[in-house]
Amino acid sequence: MELRMGIKTTPMHVSYEDIRRVWQEADEIPEIADAWLWDHMMPLAGDRGGPALEGWTTLAALAGQTSRLRMGLLVTSNRFRSPAVLGKMATTVDVISGGRLIMGLGVGGTVQPPDTGGIPGENPGVMEYAAYGIPLISPREGIARLVETVTILRRMWTEDAFDFEGPFTTLVGNRNAPKPVRPAGPPLLIGGWGDRTLRVVAEHADIWNIPGPPHNSVESLAERSRVLDRLCAAAGRDPGEVVRSVQVIVAEDGAAEAREAIAELVGVGFRHVVVGSRRMYQDGGMKWLVEEVIRPGVEVGVG
Repeated sequence: MELRMGIKTTPMHVSYEDIRRVWQEADEIPEIADAWLWDHMMPLAGDRGGPALEGWTTLAALAGQTSRLRMGLLVTSNRFRSPAVLGKMATTVDVISGGRLIMGLGVGGTVQPPDTGGIPGENPGVMEYAAYGIPLISPREGIARLVETVTILRRMWTEDAFDFEGPFTTLVGNRNAPKPVRPAGPPLLIGGWGDRTLRVVAEHADIWNIPGPPHNSVESLAERSRVLDRLCAAAGRDPGEVVRSVQVIVAEDGAAEAREAIAELVGVGFRHVVVGSRRMYQDGGMKWLVEEVIRPGVEVGVG
């Protein structure tokens, strides 16, 4: 499988107009296969009171402003929206885009031990849940809810009508029309790190995504990928069916480091790399990113 490259425009401290311009430029660049947003209600860095666009409404707007790029959120928080409402939203974006949606999904906010930053007054990823009235739940419940959402999404995309009785959700006479463009619905990407999430990936996902350099080393990502291999085998699934996807943040002067990281990631089996850089929004920024990072990455993946 050849390497596929994408971009991520984190919608905090940046205008919609700048994001739209970058996506429209990317839509004309064949080496860029897809473009991504995130799913947070408040900035996670810088001024906590600064602007942050909501992901799915922004994605719907960008679906109507582009024609080629595949698109999605890295990744949707499973805590922000009920499963059936999320399924309806995703279907709508898929239809608007002409079948270009990739359904990115993650567990979302869970209670973490204090030594991992799970203190509402200190962790911005926890603060937004309190700010928007969404309770944190245990990791175990988070995984169970994720599986329930995946089950509901698949049924909404493929069945005319159904009832559902789960541990967290009850649906009576669910109907979802129009259906997504592809008969089975959008490809499912699940993001996560821990063994329990990787087990869900092994059983349900088409793509597995994880943050890469500079947050996580290539060695640690390779170890997680080997765990996924074992879990796929335990689930009776060929590990090669799950595309390994990674996000790489590129500093404004970090093209050389990004190229080296991408080559190493390809070497350990990753075949989808999403790069993000604040330099994209500057004059000539997309040209720089394509010529210095994306095009060399594609060439490494082909080789």
